[in-house]
Amino acid sequence: MGLLPVFDDPNLLVGTSTADDAGVYKINDQMALVQTVDFFTPVVDDPYVFGQITAANALSDIYAMGAKPLTVLNIIAFPTNSLPLSDMALTLQGGADKVREAGACVVGGHSISDREPKFGMAVTAIIHPDQVIANAGAKEGDWLVLTKPLGLGIITTAMKQGKASVEGEREAIQVMTTLNKDGAEVMIRVGVHSCTDITGFGFLGHLWEMTRASKVGAKVYANSVPVLEEAKALVAQGICPGGTKKNLEFLAQAVEFAAEITSETRLILADAQTSGGLLISVSPEKGRHLVRELVAAGVPAHVVGEIVKDDTVTGKISVIE
Repeated sequence: MGLLPVFDDPNLLVGTSTADDAGVYKINDQMALVQTVDFFTPVVDDPYVFGQITAANALSDIYAMGAKPLTVLNIIAFPTNSLPLSDMALTLQGGADKVREAGACVVGGHSISDREPKFGMAVTAIIHPDQVIANAGAKEGDWLVLTKPLGLGIITTAMKQGKASVEGEREAIQVMTTLNKDGAEVMIRVGVHSCTDITGFGFLGHLWEMTRASKVGAKVYANSVPVLEEAKALVAQGICPGGTKKNLEFLAQAVEFAAEITSETRLILADAQTSGGLLISVSPEKGRHLVRELVAAGVPAHVVGEIVKDDTVTGKISVIE
């Protein structure tokens, strides 16, 4: 982050300094713009499903900030010489259908020819300037609540290798195509201190961004973290994406694992997710209410840890059973 250019503008409420999920720019006392962009190569073979996953993933950053998505611009690269244009059309249709489900509109985009398909979206949303839910708001004593299981990166890697079961593939796709909309609506209604969504940097990576930005630490209860069963079996067989291993290596100085935490569990906690869940930091007084309301809305909710004091102000995380 230190290599990125810095912009000094009093209306820039959230920029790059805290590695948050989206940028926030104040328009007036009643409205701020929230903007994000994301794109990647296919994680599934079905182009329509790929479009759905891409849209859910891009919109997730908006939901993590507590904002309402309005418009979307498509970004697509496609090998027009080697794949049928119908595949590109299906990808765009899958994305459009998921955007429509979110209550937003696709207003245009840009395409290029490339050797490998890539699809993404730039999303614009609005929020009241005083209601932004940033990753920098976690407070000592807060509960950490997670709304989707981990293991998506491991399963999609197995899918590419032809080693995932039909049921495991189906379950992973269901998780990745589910919007974080319902969870965000509950979070906003209950009132929370901080939130981030779990994507490529993994559960531990995004938690570390939250703790570092908030100048606190965290304690994670590994046995309470939801994990897709297929991912447990696959990682035990040595199937794991390179990005997950890089995440774990990068976090070596930030995370302290209890001796009994297995190497497989460590990889799962660092697994590079696509369209993962919301990780919410909420006061204990509101925590039970939040979990109850999430479950009532059909959103899986698991208390996976707590925010603790960190005198080093480096966002240290400890993982215990």
